[in-house]
Amino acid sequence: MQHNEHCPVEATLELIGGKYKALILWHLSEGKLRFSQLRDQIKGVTPKMLTQQLRELEAQSLIHREVFPIVPPKVEYSLTDLGRSLMPLLVAMRDWGSSYLRSKNTEPNCFMVGKDPLPQNT
Repeated sequence: MQHNEHCPVEATLELIGGKYKALILWHLSEGKLRFSQLRDQIKGVTPKMLTQQLRELEAQSLIHREVFPIVPPKVEYSLTDLGRSLMPLLVAMRDWGSSYLRSKNTEPNCFMVGKDPLPQNT
């Protein structure tokens, strides 16, 4: 007899797991961004890794990729409704992480601190 488990936490991690996915989603919560803008805003990401993470997020319907038929090519990324629905989870992760760091006598100091992503219709 086969048992199929559907774990909600595992499903969520499948979507946002990965070193840069949550950061990409957070940055896109502020509006549409081009590849170079994301690359410049995410410390340490290589173009190859950013491309891979963007493709996965697009395949999971969390982001939308819009290609403009101009020369040179222009591509913009934005959150889908499904991607925007993850923002409360990312805020909760930021808040938990901030509390954890403070419990270790470390003050959180990244771009997310003091800033809440706002769901937008883009």
